[in-house]
Amino acid sequence: MLQIAQRLRRGFRPHLLLLISSAAIGSFMPEGFAQEGFTQGVDLLEPGPLIEKVIGKADAPVTIIEYASMTCHHCAAYHTQTLPELKRLYMDTGRVRYIIRGLATDPRAEAALMLAYCSGDNYFALSDLLYRKQSDWAFARNGGDALLGIARIAGFSQESFTACLTDRKLLADVRRMRDRGLEQYGITAAPTFFINGVKHSGAMSIEEMSAIIDGIR
Repeated sequence: MLQIAQRLRRGFRPHLLLLISSAAIGSFMPEGFAQEGFTQGVDLLEPGPLIEKVIGKADAPVTIIEYASMTCHHCAAYHTQTLPELKRLYMDTGRVRYIIRGLATDPRAEAALMLAYCSGDNYFALSDLLYRKQSDWAFARNGGDALLGIARIAGFSQESFTACLTDRKLLADVRRMRDRGLEQYGITAAPTFFINGVKHSGAMSIEEMSAIIDGIR
């Protein structure tokens, strides 16, 4: 939607945050992590409005579903420090199936996630780049220009960049994915993980993730 592109050009403004409710705004704090028990009454594995982004084998004994925002500091640290090692130890060895879902809670997070989906086969590469360069685009005054520069590395032109960010259906699907996480699964922190159905809120180290995975029989 053009509104997103316009917001990017104007720069980040706190009143544009798109958290679902005032309660969510107050509690959306990625401090540490906590096990919160099984999520019941909803099918976590049911795909949402967008194509699932999956790492690992479909028949892996452990399934992890991650909800994260590309403008979240803790999510960036997790994706650049913990996830690569987790992939090496568990996804590449067939022990974990890892599903990544977006939790875009502000306009720039929405834009970044839209670009990742628009990049097709470059989804994971562009997502990684966006997390690594988060400080360049997520909070900078000229974030829109920086985001375009990063998108160009993934093969976007000015025209395809604008076309992606004005895709009304894609924006609606990104918001439905976010709403599903917040409303159906009770997510209050970024990142949040569901490990074989058990919810864990907040970023975790490789040691913490390994302890949980290795403890599953």
